[in-house]
Amino acid sequence: MNRLDEKSIDLLFKEARSQNGWLDRPVSDAHLRELYEIMKYGPTSMNTSPARIVFLHTPQARERLIPALSPGNVDKTRAAPVCAIVAHDLAFYRQLPKLFPHKQDAAAIFEGKQELIESTAFRNSTLQGAYLIMAARALGLDCGPMSGFDAQKVNQEFFPKGDFKVNFVCNIGYGDQSKVMGRLPRLTFEDACEVL
Repeated sequence: MNRLDEKSIDLLFKEARSQNGWLDRPVSDAHLRELYEIMKYGPTSMNTSPARIVFLHTPQARERLIPALSPGNVDKTRAAPVCAIVAHDLAFYRQLPKLFPHKQDAAAIFEGKQELIESTAFRNSTLQGAYLIMAARALGLDCGPMSGFDAQKVNQEFFPKGDFKVNFVCNIGYGDQSKVMGRLPRLTFEDACEVL
């Protein structure tokens, strides 16, 4: 595998920023489809792929989310072209005959094991949500992931059957660089890592 050049690494990581404001520039349905078609290839355990994404693409759809948001997230979500609700499917294992066919009866590993189902779904949908952000950046889009919301309200509004559970929400579009906060510090290798 070839190493990405420094410009690409900067685009994906070093220069990318979480956005708080948005330009009045649309994101098309084709962009969202392309975004998913890239992010779906990120790895998950046993290829479980539990993430389910609801793209709130119209102002009316985003208004349904507003009552669940923390006050600081309201205006930026209204201004964003798209807000993605990244959720996880608690019945993801029913797709394993298709997604993990080389293990006969892979679904049986999860059936009736609620704690394993929930931890696997949450962990892997979190990974997939991160892939969504990186795919968006790779396509020239900006992201503003948020955890300031009432999960129960989001689930009641968008997943009333109880089959999906929200993980986090993420605004997507073209960021207004004038509204980006200063870069916050990160831990050093020595602070965060240990090599054994």
